[in-house]
Amino acid sequence: MKNQPLRTSVIGSYPFPGWLEFACNNFHEFGDADREEIINDAVIAAIHDQTSAGLDVITDGEQTRLDFNLSFYGYLEGIELESKSPRKFGPPAHDQRGKHKISSIIQAPRGLGTVEDFKRLQRLTNDNISLKASVPGPYTLSGRLLTNSEYPDRWAITEKLIPIVRKELEELVEAGCEEITVDEPSMSCYAHKEDTKRFVEIFNLTVEPIVGRCRLSTHLCFGNYKGRAVGLRQYQPMFPEFLNFNVDELHLEMASREFSEIEILSEISKVKDVAVGIIDVKSYYIETPEDIAQRVQKCLEYAPADRLSFAPDCGLSQTARWASKQKLKNMVEGVEIIRKKL
Repeated sequence: MKNQPLRTSVIGSYPFPGWLEFACNNFHEFGDADREEIINDAVIAAIHDQTSAGLDVITDGEQTRLDFNLSFYGYLEGIELESKSPRKFGPPAHDQRGKHKISSIIQAPRGLGTVEDFKRLQRLTNDNISLKASVPGPYTLSGRLLTNSEYPDRWAITEKLIPIVRKELEELVEAGCEEITVDEPSMSCYAHKEDTKRFVEIFNLTVEPIVGRCRLSTHLCFGNYKGRAVGLRQYQPMFPEFLNFNVDELHLEMASREFSEIEILSEISKVKDVAVGIIDVKSYYIETPEDIAQRVQKCLEYAPADRLSFAPDCGLSQTARWASKQKLKNMVEGVEIIRKKL
């Protein structure tokens, strides 16, 4: 179990400052030292917003990633990155995300970049706060890669990515990372039509080298590309199989679904800690501390305090920074109302 009941945290991503988005579109104008300074400043800004909100656990806000998942393709050899989105106009949807060809054996000789990111976070953060790193799992990472004669289906691509992610996780632990989220939202999105037992086998094989060596979690959600879900928004197809994920904590998207299926907290908390998504990253309604307190109280009807943590539903990268800052501040204040009562 974690060392603090009703702990507050985030999933991983945090919105870019506006100047970082501009800089990313004009990176060729900067020198190497300029780019390093830009990245450091962006991480400092993300750290500031999270610590000012009072979170118990923070991340680097994934400020070096253009996307929680897609930026990792820049580290993979053996693929040809699509130069532009297949659809640029019209309402935002998941078909605006490109797919990439596999041209040879998939490798990542430089790793996936998360170790360097974590060391930067360590450097820029006070010692008295917990730090977390997020890494996409191999099934999610396989989602934008096209099949071919050597990789005939998504499962085959996933199997080639497993050792790459395993190595990254081992190196994160060796770098001193004590808390890791292995992000596999694609497993949640496709649980209603794919083999959930196979999902569990893939996940557990991936994390096997680090089990017991850090606090390990995974994030169950239904997609959040430009605020849009992609999967059937039900937990029922995932359970009971997903209880066999070899993790300390499962995180559930709850707020955007009006806490539908909240009773699943009882089942999970019998065997694992459970982090509840208690603020809706897809809505610009700013939850008040009183809203949060009521939601925490509701969760306590289904799980004990020492099994519960609270976070946003998903990463905050698709939510404006001004809203993210206030939502996190109110989340912490609302949780604290109930902590004091306990």
